[in-house]
Amino acid sequence: MTLGQFIIEKQADFPYAKGELSRLLRDIGIAAKIVNREVSKAGLVEILGETGETNIQGERVKKLDVYANEQFIAALKAGGEVCAIASEENEEIIPIDTEISKNAKYVVAMDPLDGSSNIDVNVSVGTIFSIYRRLTLKGPGTIEDFMQRGTEQVASGYIIYGSSCMLVYTTGKGVNGFTLDPSIGEFCLSHPNMQTPQKGVYYSVNEGNYLHFPEGIKKYIKYCQEEDSATSRPYSSRYIGSGVADIHRNLINGGVYIYPVTTKSPKGKLRLLYECNPLAFVIEQAGGKATTGDKRIMEVQINELHQRTPLVIGSSEMVDKVVEFMAKYKEQKV
Repeated sequence: MTLGQFIIEKQADFPYAKGELSRLLRDIGIAAKIVNREVSKAGLVEILGETGETNIQGERVKKLDVYANEQFIAALKAGGEVCAIASEENEEIIPIDTEISKNAKYVVAMDPLDGSSNIDVNVSVGTIFSIYRRLTLKGPGTIEDFMQRGTEQVASGYIIYGSSCMLVYTTGKGVNGFTLDPSIGEFCLSHPNMQTPQKGVYYSVNEGNYLHFPEGIKKYIKYCQEEDSATSRPYSSRYIGSGVADIHRNLINGGVYIYPVTTKSPKGKLRLLYECNPLAFVIEQAGGKATTGDKRIMEVQINELHQRTPLVIGSSEMVDKVVEFMAKYKEQKV
């Protein structure tokens, strides 16, 4: 079953949408195919390397960052189903005021190319997207349309550009994964009703920042490294440095991904709107959990477009254990 067929079949789950959400998801699928085409031949064309610019996050911009951002914006504008877009690569929202979008009901927040520091070394990268119903009544969207908790998402997902290109998404009715079949140019259902194991053997964290972690995270890492046959420890450390790739692996095989606060990033580093909330929606729908360490990610109030937060996400029992350690050592400073 192709992505288009699957979306049409599930359209009855959203009687209020009248097909707009289905078309929006297909627009995202089209942009994903275009970006995947360029990622797969990145070494053959002039699309590797940096642009020489720095984005709003203070990060060096890669050429493929710019390309992915442009392709998703173009696809969403052409589709006419969104009234505004928020992107990691843009300081402000992108309001859409065209004839075909005048009755648009949705806004989209996205990280067009997650893990872009890995592009030049041929490591998996991805796209993260989140869809909300607009709050304003008409005209182009405003920033207020994006100031919604993650619990208000109507759909979210990610695309991973790896050994194969895969699109994983949820509309709150479970999680399904589609793999791009290059022979026919279609995403085909390959992972129906995805469920993440309640516990796993992988922990994903940048241990290079160990000295700057809160004491609870340090203690948890040591716990992961101890030998204990009853809990299958020691766990295996797996950190790709591309959030989509790490979380995708843990979703399938079981594991926990940790990006805590540090002395350098006291509010956390990942962005709530277009990274943490959409990934949390997917993982929760697959039976996992996502938290800041003391609060469910999707219940965090959002006040800024590029608001940052710590993140602990993955198999529920492993997330609970991290939270347990963080609570136990909460009073000890980083």
